[in-house]
Amino acid sequence: MKSLTHCGDDVLKMGLPKGSLQDATFRLLAKAGYHFSVSNRSYFPSIEDDRIQAILIRAQEIARYVQDGVFDVGLTGKDWILENRAEVVEIGSLSYSKTTMRPVRWVLAVPIDSDIKSLNDLKGKRIATEIVNLTTDWLRDKGIVADVEFSWGATEVKAPTLVDAIVEVTETGSSLRANNLRIVETLLESHTMLIANRNSWQNSAKREKIENLYLMLQAAIDSEGKVGIKMNVPKDKLDTIMATLPAMKKPTISPLYGSDWMAVEIIANEAVVRDLIPALKRAGAQDIIEYPLNKVIH
Repeated sequence: MKSLTHCGDDVLKMGLPKGSLQDATFRLLAKAGYHFSVSNRSYFPSIEDDRIQAILIRAQEIARYVQDGVFDVGLTGKDWILENRAEVVEIGSLSYSKTTMRPVRWVLAVPIDSDIKSLNDLKGKRIATEIVNLTTDWLRDKGIVADVEFSWGATEVKAPTLVDAIVEVTETGSSLRANNLRIVETLLESHTMLIANRNSWQNSAKREKIENLYLMLQAAIDSEGKVGIKMNVPKDKLDTIMATLPAMKKPTISPLYGSDWMAVEIIANEAVVRDLIPALKRAGAQDIIEYPLNKVIH
């Protein structure tokens, strides 16, 4: 694979997050129709599209490289855009993280038995975090003067031995609980963002590719947790079926040729299907088919 710095003008250079967000990103890209593959020791994912080249790099660095034009486009967190003060085009938010579809949170946490109960108790304390700029700004806005130091990792284990408090990212809170930490305050909620270099965004060909990428990624996210359901319904049972159906919009209904039956199709949340299908069957629906969705485009 060619170095990204020697790509042609028609090639879209992408920065993809390596690490905790990598697997979730590759799954989402595949669902959107972009099938990347990468070996364990490689930083250069391959894709059967000569117009796209990518490199895996820490999410913390992607915004800066997009700003500088090393990448045309990248996937990184809103938190790292803000932390790096990166001047990029924010194409849109993508609601996924490493294990769920929820945003991650940056929280101020302290040991369970700490005397720190409120923000005022932070005055003069030492705080460790990866997001020094964001934490410093947040404390300043709150009128709190404290010592904020950069943490290279394993931040959860530093309090109380090395610092008084930490600011750390959490998705479920399980790691904080496992390290006997409690949350005092939430600083920021962050989604993954698709971002673009400002000059690349002004290039009509690259802009179209980036817009297409965002459309398909968002469609893949919007299909999460949803399924399609098809069924045949007698005309005299249609009102009963309609009263039973949840749907994103009005269901699609069409007559079956030469009969008194109607074909009905909906999109529903997968969580309700186990109760919905038996109810539909009891209400008179037949030939019920459930099928998965890869994309939902509004």
